[in-house]
Amino acid sequence: MTWLLALILLPLVGSLALAFLKGNDRAAIATALVVSIAEFLLIIPFWASYSPSGERIQQATTMDWIPSFGIHISFGTDGISLIMIAVIALLVPIVVGALGLTDRLPAGRTAGGFLSLILLQEAITIAVFAATDVFLFYVLFEIMLIPMYFLIGGYGGANRQYAAVKFFLYSFLGGLIMLASAIGAYSLASDKLGKGTFDWATLVTVVRDAPTSTQVWLFLGFFLAFAIKAPLVPFHTWLPDAAGQAPIGVAVLLVGVLDKVGTFGFLRYCLPMFPEASKTLAPLVLVLSVIGVIYGSILAAGQTDMKRFLAYVSIAHFGFIALGIFTFNEQAMVGSVSYMLNHSLSTGMLIVVVGLIVMRGGSTRISDYGGMAKVTPLLGGMLLLAGLSALSLPGTNSFISEFLVLLGSFVDHPVYTIIATVGMVLAAAYVMWLYQRIMQGPVRGDALVGVGGGPGTAIAPELGAKKAIKDLGGREIAILAPMVILIIGLGFYPKPMLDTITPSVQATLSAVQGGK
Repeated sequence: MTWLLALILLPLVGSLALAFLKGNDRAAIATALVVSIAEFLLIIPFWASYSPSGERIQQATTMDWIPSFGIHISFGTDGISLIMIAVIALLVPIVVGALGLTDRLPAGRTAGGFLSLILLQEAITIAVFAATDVFLFYVLFEIMLIPMYFLIGGYGGANRQYAAVKFFLYSFLGGLIMLASAIGAYSLASDKLGKGTFDWATLVTVVRDAPTSTQVWLFLGFFLAFAIKAPLVPFHTWLPDAAGQAPIGVAVLLVGVLDKVGTFGFLRYCLPMFPEASKTLAPLVLVLSVIGVIYGSILAAGQTDMKRFLAYVSIAHFGFIALGIFTFNEQAMVGSVSYMLNHSLSTGMLIVVVGLIVMRGGSTRISDYGGMAKVTPLLGGMLLLAGLSALSLPGTNSFISEFLVLLGSFVDHPVYTIIATVGMVLAAAYVMWLYQRIMQGPVRGDALVGVGGGPGTAIAPELGAKKAIKDLGGREIAILAPMVILIIGLGFYPKPMLDTITPSVQATLSAVQGGK
């Protein structure tokens, strides 16, 4: 039993336990909180056991599954998957602890059912990041959709069924196309080795020697699945609907973690397995990346709904991540991988803060708010901090990521870099616009009505007459505190994160540059 297997099994066992607590919400929340905190604590020995200077894949475990087809249950971790596993272990207890503060369960739904799906989603997502068998990765990639489908479709907003089906169909179709490419890679291994295999390390050595034309077709199958998941423009249209209808806690996981499976897939599968195809198609991906940065920024500025606003902000950020990956520059790629972590923190905090605002005001419409900082100054400060992190202000965690992406990409692709820099200016505009509309000016709008001008004197008609709007309480501060600490801490001292990431990035670049 490795620490990695324990991280996969613990939330799975917790999910099964919660399935029997559907009639007792208090017990279900307490159980889920204990399991998720224990999962986060397991990250400490897991991280400590990882050696950046050691083997590329560590904590490796392999068991036969379908040996006649070279299929195994194989798990392992590198620096890239390590940080993504750590971030989901951080976000899940925040989601569990925020239940009731950022979301209300629909009538007839129980906390046990909701939290059981959350823990199941955590277990499967960790397994996806850890899988080292391509067929196993595909199976988990598709299974991962099931709990998220039910979380959106069963607990989301008015149009939740449409959003859930759209999310599922987009990702499922991408997965099927990826399966076709995985079978193609299996056939190449069979021709060269005399037997087929789905082992990732073996396929990297086999497929990279295939003709460029063959690589291109196989690359496209994987790339399309990951571009949908990321989401990269123009494969992004499912995200605004899914994030807009998902409960706040589910949106934190969807935008903060599940989307990173796409960019992780670029790094783990597309680049090392298909180096010549990656270099051949890189100009196309770079064009899509900078389009995504500008497109996402412009549409974010035009949104009237806070949750859809956050979806388009994420689309712009994923453009930056893809830009850094496909420049094949070490600085840019390290920036992209660190951006995967930092985006999870900054956007995750933004989503949680928006959930706290919506629970107070009863509306997701930006125009329904104004002057909240007069009533809830601490909540206003949290929105400002999360927004400054999202726009990559120096001193916040995201700055080093965006700086490295632009610094590295400018070396070989100055035009794309200059265009992407415009997105930084737009980010400052749309983030400060959101803050100003919600927090500054007179207390106004349909959701907030000032009745005395002092803190705690606004009411939210949708939540009942004369219901006071209060500032952050102790439980809410405790939920936000870990993200605040990391946003500021990584802003001033990112070295542990960068030291963990860099060797895995160097190994990925070595695989690309070692192509034919």
